[in-house]
Amino acid sequence: MAGPVDFQDEEQVKLFLENMKVECHYHCYKEKDPDGCYRLVDYLEGIQKNFDEAAKVLKFNCEENKHSDSCYKLGAYYVTGKGGLIQDLKAALNCFLVACEKPGRKSMEACHNVGLLAHDGQVNDDGQPDLEKARDYYTRGCDGSYASSCFNLSTMFLQGAPGFPKDMSQACKYSMKACDLGHVWACANTSRMYNLGDGVDKDEAKAEVLKNRARHLHKEQHKRVQPLTFG
Repeated sequence: MAGPVDFQDEEQVKLFLENMKVECHYHCYKEKDPDGCYRLVDYLEGIQKNFDEAAKVLKFNCEENKHSDSCYKLGAYYVTGKGGLIQDLKAALNCFLVACEKPGRKSMEACHNVGLLAHDGQVNDDGQPDLEKARDYYTRGCDGSYASSCFNLSTMFLQGAPGFPKDMSQACKYSMKACDLGHVWACANTSRMYNLGDGVDKDEAKAEVLKNRARHLHKEQHKRVQPLTFG
């Protein structure tokens, strides 16, 4: 059995990485292991920065194996035209639909993205927003505790639209859930609703608690993007 790799030795590291690629490729194409294919994508992206080759593996793993996380990532490639793919929002939508339906780490985010594309309307045959479809997929995302889906649902009920009546009670319900999941703007919106008694019984004390939570979340987000400084 081979001994541990000395990561200070350039030749050993190079051999280790080459063996890793061979192993991932074998698991993907010989053993037909979808997770092996996804590990190969991680290698191609993270080590080789070969996004064109990664796109090919993602396409294979999504179309042949219906691997949820691969379909999600392939959808993201199509949105931006990454990996030599032509930018194609309809292809992205189809990928996100598969990822939403199949269990995976990105399933709820995929459902949210289906909602976003339906809401935007560019992928729809008439080019107009499909609010019913957007609501349905945001609801799936929200039910799976994806904060942005809950927030978008709240916004839809807050603003209303033709065929989609304004409902402040529903807006507050989804805004509160998004806040509980750590969405800063949802906390700010819910605070305002309680302060005004808009869609909910007026409660200034609760409004203050939510406002403070929004401030805390905003501060935490600001901290996370600060560059490291030394000395």
